[in-house]
Amino acid sequence: MSTSKLGKPSSAIPPIHKKGWPFVACFIALTIGLIWVNPHLGWIGLALTVWCCFFFRDPERVQPPMEDAIISPADGVICLLGPAHPPEGLGLDSGKKMQRICVFMNVFDCHVNRSPIAGTIKKVAYTKGKFVNAALDQASTENERNALLVETDQGSQFVVVQIAGLVARRILCWAAEGDKLSRAERFGLIRFGSRVDVYLPDGSEVLISLGQKAVAGETTLARLPVTEMGA
Repeated sequence: MSTSKLGKPSSAIPPIHKKGWPFVACFIALTIGLIWVNPHLGWIGLALTVWCCFFFRDPERVQPPMEDAIISPADGVICLLGPAHPPEGLGLDSGKKMQRICVFMNVFDCHVNRSPIAGTIKKVAYTKGKFVNAALDQASTENERNALLVETDQGSQFVVVQIAGLVARRILCWAAEGDKLSRAERFGLIRFGSRVDVYLPDGSEVLISLGQKAVAGETTLARLPVTEMGA
């Protein structure tokens, strides 16, 4: 048993996100069909159904205690780290680079995405694109993606980008312009393998390394600038 940020105990078996239930139902139907054709094939369907439930799991997470922590928006591995131009369509200076942290999710990671920092969504920019390997840098400009420009109460801006991957074909984002997000609040998910990028406010201190495993809502990626905390 673990404890959520609200102090409530969470089950050892995490719940399935509501967006995943239609897929779980399809896999259950497939399993029944396979059993009808050949009982031995039913084991394949059962394994796929278990995997689908695992993919759409939505566990509670425990946030780090530091108020200035910028936390991971996704479960996965840090695949890219360094300065990069922010996405187009957000009204940002395209010639100015921001510190970027990229989290690659494979098909076994939890795919529910969470806000790295508390703030208000100022702009949402969706772009159609390809489905190349999300671990590659070119996925930032070529793949299907959905970018959110979020502004903190102190005026700092950061960007979160959902990027479809080689297997992923559907980005979901239920947050809209004008919405206020709390830190670690769920705002979307990507189906079947993908990546989430975070572009940090100027002066943020990066605390994670390339290749490190990150957990959405728990792992600290960086710390906000000192000025952001009113120091």
